[in-house]
Amino acid sequence: MDAELPSLIQRCRSLGLRRTKALEQLFATLLESPRPMTLSELAESPRLADQCDKATVFRLLQRLENHAIIRRLGLHERAAYFTLLLPDRHHDYLICTSCGSIEAIKAPCPVHALEEEIRESTGFQNLYHELEFFGTCPACA
Repeated sequence: MDAELPSLIQRCRSLGLRRTKALEQLFATLLESPRPMTLSELAESPRLADQCDKATVFRLLQRLENHAIIRRLGLHERAAYFTLLLPDRHHDYLICTSCGSIEAIKAPCPVHALEEEIRESTGFQNLYHELEFFGTCPACA
């Protein structure tokens, strides 16, 4: 986490976003989390609960999502989950269409080779992909 936080802050600065304590605490919370987190989980986390209210966390998440720093996951009618988009940390997810639970897929991503081929053939820079599988989890089945 120590090396990733300054890199994230620098990315924000290069995009014209202000460095605030809430921004730093949001990044630290997401970096420490083993899974994506909901808005409520983030707003109630020990690092952010005393820093700002839920509406501020939501606005911050929206701004970061618009700048492709945060990825929003989940079903539209369910609570959204948020995770960082980091160049060296990639996860694909399984999402339950019944309860909305989300878990990272613990298998190699089959799309990385295709992503590299597309990058080379098109010249696109900063290329990334998002892969989500939807189904019914064992608990709901």
